[in-house]
Formats: sequence, structure tokens, C-alpha cells
Amino acid sequence: MAVTLLLDPPGAGCVLVRQSPLAELCACLHALDEPGHHPASAGYVARTHAVLDSGLLATAAAWAPLWGAFRARYLLPVSAGPRRTLAGELREVAALPIGDFTAMTVQALIGKNDTDLGPELSDEVLHRLRLISTSRMEIGARLRADPEGFRGELLGFLADFAAVAFDEEWPALRPVLDRDAALRERELRRRGALALAGFPTASAPPDGPMSGPVSGQVNGQANGRPLRIVFDKLYNATARVDADRPCLIVPTVHGRPHFVIKHFPGYPVVIQYGADDGGPATPSLEAARRRLAALQDPTRLRLCYAILRNPVATAELATQLGMTAPQVSRHLRRLREAQLVHTHRRGSVVYYQLDAEAIERLGPDLLSVLYR
Repeated sequence: MAVTLLLDPPGAGCVLVRQSPLAELCACLHALDEPGHHPASAGYVARTHAVLDSGLLATAAAWAPLWGAFRARYLLPVSAGPRRTLAGELREVAALPIGDFTAMTVQALIGKNDTDLGPELSDEVLHRLRLISTSRMEIGARLRADPEGFRGELLGFLADFAAVAFDEEWPALRPVLDRDAALRERELRRRGALALAGFPTASAPPDGPMSGPVSGQVNGQANGRPLRIVFDKLYNATARVDADRPCLIVPTVHGRPHFVIKHFPGYPVVIQYGADDGGPATPSLEAARRRLAALQDPTRLRLCYAILRNPVATAELATQLGMTAPQVSRHLRRLREAQLVHTHRRGSVVYYQLDAEAIERLGPDLLSVLYR
């Protein structure tokens, strides 16, 4: 399954890098609700528990489905304007047509990009929410009873939470986001919209048949189809990106390792991705598959054991394992292609040593891939 973006034209002009204090605030709230998904945010979570009173903590837990992994579209930038303040973004949410606000909320509660959802919450929708969880049904019932009051309460909570647990955090986050945004903008200038294919879950395949509901009308260019960027996700959808409906890429610190794509008719497509903090890069899905496949072979596991503690030459490994040097070389090549070994040369002899850190990270890396 995949989310496909159709970019027409394929230049950089329809893809914009934007920082969003509101998006980062909600990433913080998600990390607070699901700290096991966000070990890098453990310090922030601990500091927040120390300063929040029980009332704010309880309210944060009650609203949590709105900023879960499938978060409400309005908690990411709803316009393509330049850098803004949290207060400005909250005002934009307050100004949304109430029908759009309601449908975006129901999307988050159901966990599905269903653009057919209307502004009214039917009994059928409430029944679907009840099947998911009682807490989501209760949020849906509150929304149906008083949509404007619901929005006012939510925005009031976000402002109150930010005053206690985010306003002091944001100045420390902005330099990290600024550095990452500068790198993304440089890549967009160099490669145009094709730079989106550089995200870990993305690819730019040759033109082919498309599947999934289309968010926005899709028309081919006169000289061929628009650029297609495909993201490996857990549902099928297609959204068009053009000069009237840009794609905003929004870096996050506390949102790692999630990779979020949101699209709603009439609003920019938004991609929220983990900013590079200088630590080890999270591998792509294909890299994780390659590493797991490399370790499935019993002979390669024996090789890993042999080169774990010390670097060993190919000829010595062949002697230890009772194999020919070419056989050992083929297995070592698979480990090297999977980036699981270090090599260094002494004269004409190449020595191999297992990358113990890469092996140790394989579990967390796989989880990061799945969380995206």
C-alpha cells in the first residue's frame, strides 16, 4: 500500500519547507502520551510530568487521539504562509470552516483519510468510533453536540499546555529545525520536487497504474504524466500537488520516528518528518529488509560470530569455517552491502569486522521503520 503524490509541475516551486510550532507542540503531546515510541524525547517527557498539574495531564490524555500517529489535519499547517507563531497558527485553526474542522477531527478519530466524511457526525460514524474505543466515541459525541464549543476548548487547552510545557522548549528546538530546513531547501534547489524521493519511505517509480482515492483532481500534463513520488504507508491514496495546492515539508524533533503525510481537499499536502539531529540515520524500509535478509543465512551468522571481536582476513575466515575463499567473499559481500561490517586494508589484505552498533540498532531501527 502507498500514498502517491502527483507533482505538476515537478520543479521545486510547489514544494515548500515550513516550520510549525503547532505541529511540534502536538508532536510533544504525542510523545507525552506514547513515550515508548519516542525514547529520544524521554527528557522532555520527564520535565513535562514535573511541571504539569494533574488537571492538564488528564486533559492531555483525554484529547490524545487528535495528535496520535494519525493526527488531525489542522494540527499541521493549514496554509503555505511563511514562518509563523503558535498564536497565529491557533488563530488559523479557529478560522477554519466548522465543516472542515469537524471532518478533519473525525478523520483523526477514525484513523482514515476518508475525504467522503461530511460535516455532520452521523450515528453510523459514532458507532464506528465506539468500536474503536469508548474514549473516541465520547470525543465524537462532544464534537457532534457543540462543534464550536469543542474547537474552543481544544484551542484553549493547547494554549494553556504550551504556556506551561512548550514555550520554553521551542527556542531550543528551532535551531535544529532551522539547520534541517536549510538542508532540505538546498536539496530542493538542486533536484526540484524529486528531492522528495530522498525520504526513507519514498521512491520515484516509472509511470504506471495508480490506485487509491484521489484527493484533488488529477490530470496528466500535455507532454506526459506529472512526477510521481510514492511513499510506503499503510493505506492507498493519491493526492495532487501543484502551484495552487503546494506540498509543505515540516521537520520535527519530538515527532521522530513517525513519518506523517496528511492531505485534505482544499488544503496543502503536508509531510512531517524527523529532523536530522546528527545521530545515526534511520534506515529506509529497503535497508531494513536487506539487513534482515543478510542475517537469515546460517553461514553468514557464523561469519558474524567470527568477526565480532576482532578484524579477520578472508583467508583466515575460510580456514576457520572450512570454506573456500570465494565462498567466504560472497557472504562477506552480502554483509557489506547490508552495511553490517567495517573493512580496512593492510597492504593487499582486506580485514572484516562486524559493525556491532548496526546489529545492536537493528531492533530499534526496525521499530522506527514500522512506526513510520
